[in-house]
Amino acid sequence: MPSQMRYLASVVSLQMDREKCTGCGLCTVVCPHGVFVLEAKKARLYDRDACMECGACAQNCPAGAIRVKPGVGCAMAVINATLGRDAESCCCLADLSS
Repeated sequence: MPSQMRYLASVVSLQMDREKCTGCGLCTVVCPHGVFVLEAKKARLYDRDACMECGACAQNCPAGAIRVKPGVGCAMAVINATLGRDAESCCCLADLSS
């Protein structure tokens, strides 16, 4: 399901190399805006303009198939940290130990 959030169309730094994708699906799990879907055993950009550039997808991609320059989305992490909220990081790392 696409996110209703939009920043600026066609300016996000998110890039994906489907050839490198192993189909693990971690990007679909950690992305808070549903930017990725699994299709034909590989991830695909479903709603690129919904990307908030938090970097969670790239941080969790074991194949290195995703690149993004953290940007606007990280502003929320700075605001939360400044206000003393628990959410002090914009990188939603998956707990792979469980």
